[in-house]
Amino acid sequence: MATNDGSSVSVTDEREIIVEVKDLHKYFGRNEVLKGIDLVVRRGEVVVLIGPSGSGKSTFLRCLNFLEDPTTGEITVGGVHVVCGSHGSTFKKAVHQIRMKCGMVFQDFNLFPHKDATENVTEGPILVRGEKKADAVAKAHDLLAKVGLAERIDYFPSQLSGGQKQRVAIARAMAMEPVLMLFDEPTSALDPELIGEVLKVMKDLAKQGMTMIVVSHEMGFSRDVADRVVYMDAGLFVEQGPPSEVFYHPKDERTKRFLRHILPEKEPQHAAELGITAVDTEPVDIETGERPEADLSTGSEGTPVTSAVDTGIPEIPTGQGAAGELPLPPGDEKL
Repeated sequence: MATNDGSSVSVTDEREIIVEVKDLHKYFGRNEVLKGIDLVVRRGEVVVLIGPSGSGKSTFLRCLNFLEDPTTGEITVGGVHVVCGSHGSTFKKAVHQIRMKCGMVFQDFNLFPHKDATENVTEGPILVRGEKKADAVAKAHDLLAKVGLAERIDYFPSQLSGGQKQRVAIARAMAMEPVLMLFDEPTSALDPELIGEVLKVMKDLAKQGMTMIVVSHEMGFSRDVADRVVYMDAGLFVEQGPPSEVFYHPKDERTKRFLRHILPEKEPQHAAELGITAVDTEPVDIETGERPEADLSTGSEGTPVTSAVDTGIPEIPTGQGAAGELPLPPGDEKL
């Protein structure tokens, strides 16, 4: 299994380190959500975080740009170093500098409803970076054209589809000229037919060399674009490596369980390649983790029990409890 600091993954070149996280912890009251995360991301690398809802993926992303205050640990983004849990003017200045270096795209678009697409994109550069309005507008139009919205520059959010709103949100984040883009389930609020247009923009950003950390359940995007996939569970990085390793030869049982649950629905072709034809839906006793005695060939109504064929990913019991949690639907992540 790969280590948390990324030392055993495929990226071993001398590219500049854009993100370095050391022993990051985050508590909400007594609930420890992040349990000592280490991560190194180099310039141009695309890292995709996968895992069940509630595992801490979104919290980790929000801690990176201090939308959430990490409890302890160290974060460095673009050469700006912060010791988490500190106070004072020096700490606040460093946090502000990190925020300026990060572009964030959320699950919900968070556009200003009373401003058109151009105004949404120019708001940050004018008010935060102090750019002249004419320069900011010209840049906004260029960015909106790059995300395929050249004909929608004066449209208000109410006049745009969900996919178009998310592309405006991406253009807005890029207008701040970040060194790091953070995507928190950017397609989870979209209708299925609109997901592709947003993923295409993200793929284009990756081709242009943008450093990205993405929380996503889009397995196809992760497989095709990511340099590294990290499986996260219970506040820890459980397993990480290139997509060809994590998706096709997972080592940790928790990774295998997650893939068995999510691939048949999200990536049926990929699931078929692994021999996963369906998810086993038999219940599991919450306390013992064992199956109740039952006819293995038929269910209680005499219907066949669905099970996976013999594959490299072993049979994984499903149900609730520590031995076999079912991930919540994408977008329901609470942490």
